[in-house]
Amino acid sequence: MPETSTPTEVASQYAAQVAGDLEHNAKEQERIGADIAALQEKLTALQHNHSVLVNLQQALAGAVPGPAGEGTAVPSPRKKVAAEPTGDRGSRAEKTTTAPRGRTAAKRPATKKARAIKTSAEATSAKSNAPTLVELVRRYLAAQSEPRSAAEVHAALNQAHPERAVQTTVVRNTLEGLVAKQQAQRTKQGSSVYYTASGEPVPIEVAEAGKDK
Repeated sequence: MPETSTPTEVASQYAAQVAGDLEHNAKEQERIGADIAALQEKLTALQHNHSVLVNLQQALAGAVPGPAGEGTAVPSPRKKVAAEPTGDRGSRAEKTTTAPRGRTAAKRPATKKARAIKTSAEATSAKSNAPTLVELVRRYLAAQSEPRSAAEVHAALNQAHPERAVQTTVVRNTLEGLVAKQQAQRTKQGSSVYYTASGEPVPIEVAEAGKDK
């Protein structure tokens, strides 16, 4: 006759299944949270680039010269100049010297706008070449010889890259994303969670800041 499972055995089986489902659910939440953090960082970079491009477009529109004839002195015909009396030569000389000054003054704003365009373009290029938060966190962990907590990683990155002002929650989500992708390992010591890289240590600019802690 088939063996009949006792209520205790059935409860144990259900408990084990529920525990497995909870662990899978937690890992999925961590993975999705890391993806959201990476997408948020990309969105912030795109918004910054959009603002820079709008400023460039406005500066270029202001640097385009207006229609011919506006703000430009038109010389008088030669016949009229020859017919004018000799006493008006001083007036003609003053008009001749005034016209180049007006043209020179009109060129100065264009030069300033060109410098502003060059500066904005350099800032955009530097922003696009900057490493992502995921790369910084992965390189930092790879440079450490001991496990690091999310708070330690956050402090080291903010010390090495103060212009980013990354929040601790974003750093923790990024670390969990690396764990989900098997690019980092997570260990527990009591109630604290520590992270280590899966690859060999490589030196980076934030390694020294992390070692001090």
